[in-house]
Amino acid sequence: MSDQALKEQITAAEAYEDLYVPALFHQWAARLLDAARVEPGQRVLDVACGTGVLAREAAVRVGPTGFVAGVDIEPGMLAVAERLAPAVEWRVGSAEALPYPDGSFDAVVSQFGLMFFPDRREALREMLRVLAPKGHLAVAVWDSLQNSAAYPIAVELLERLAGPPAADALRAPFVLGDTEELASLFESAGATTVRVATHHGTARFPSIRTMVEADLRGWLPVMGVMLEEPLIEQILAEAETALQEYVTPEGEAVFDSPGHIITATRA
Repeated sequence: MSDQALKEQITAAEAYEDLYVPALFHQWAARLLDAARVEPGQRVLDVACGTGVLAREAAVRVGPTGFVAGVDIEPGMLAVAERLAPAVEWRVGSAEALPYPDGSFDAVVSQFGLMFFPDRREALREMLRVLAPKGHLAVAVWDSLQNSAAYPIAVELLERLAGPPAADALRAPFVLGDTEELASLFESAGATTVRVATHHGTARFPSIRTMVEADLRGWLPVMGVMLEEPLIEQILAEAETALQEYVTPEGEAVFDSPGHIITATRA
């Protein structure tokens, strides 16, 4: 990777940490660690850790006698993660080939990454492989699009103004919402005692414009969809009206954001 490409990744990761982590992800960390039964002194792995919000919370929970590692495929994400939590071990790697020996961790956790793995079943097999006997796996995914507030409207807006590729990019995080299919996926990977629990989070963005612009300028390009500037401005203008019901008196965009937490153990 060139220095310029790494700088661009780091800039994107900083924006992710500043916007998406407080708006969506931070609130799920404690729930996921509870589901994985993380305790002081344990060894914990965060898969697809991003900028490390879940790993940071795990480090606090396991304390000085524990050990926390985070794995992500993007060096830029890990550069930001290491700056925020240098005591955590950060490694570049894919979920389908975790860089740790069998049975290395008491708990393996992954927050809103499973939807994007090229081979989800293999990634789950890897998580189970590095999990110690009697260890706990906990993975969070978003509920189906139709069960989320605000985003179905945003997807419809993109479909109408920007076409199917843009709309599909925004649909992508919600593709694992079916709880029966989720349980079957985990079981097919060799997981046992699989349980799926639905939780309700609250998305909270500074404004409708901030929320939608982050998707148009940040998320869509990650998914390979680049929009022209006049179209971006048109979508932002129409989004203000289309999503008005989710605007608080203070001007924030606030809405229900449900997800599933899947827990399992290894066979």
